[in-house]
Amino acid sequence: MERFQNKYRIASARAAWWDYGWAGAYFITICTAQRHHYFGNINQGRMQLSSVGILADVFWHEIRHHAQQLELGTFVVMPNHIHGILILNNDDGNNVNANVETRHALSLPPTPLSQRFQNQGKNTVSSIIGGYKSAVTKHAHRLGFDFGWQARFHDHIIRNDAEYQRINDYIEQNPERWDGDKFYTT
Repeated sequence: MERFQNKYRIASARAAWWDYGWAGAYFITICTAQRHHYFGNINQGRMQLSSVGILADVFWHEIRHHAQQLELGTFVVMPNHIHGILILNNDDGNNVNANVETRHALSLPPTPLSQRFQNQGKNTVSSIIGGYKSAVTKHAHRLGFDFGWQARFHDHIIRNDAEYQRINDYIEQNPERWDGDKFYTT
């Protein structure tokens, strides 16, 4: 594991060769802290949202009011994580040198091939997800609910229509297949 300022740091999970402000479809997974079931439970293949689960659902749908040139694809709240598709439609061509690191997990010193300590910019996957996580956390705590997110999130750049359809189907069927899900806990 690499060190920065004499502390161990986890390398970025973002693809260094990709600008996360570019137009594209992104499959997003965000887990709760310690995979705790903050969002509710699955009963007979259907998700029953808790109060915090309702916040997670509502604030996901609010993203489109806070980000430009964005569409929301399929989305699901599960007991201990969420899955969703973000579609960025940034076609201005001015994203060549934008940063790909998350603002919340600056991890390694800059290299000649990266500019990781720059401002991540607006309307990037990291800024959108950071805002979403912050809104859910802020409102959950304001309402007195115990809640926390895992420190990072997982993304996957969707590369073609067949992959988009496969991921879309996976998200839609996730509650029905909860017992076999890799995030399944009791």
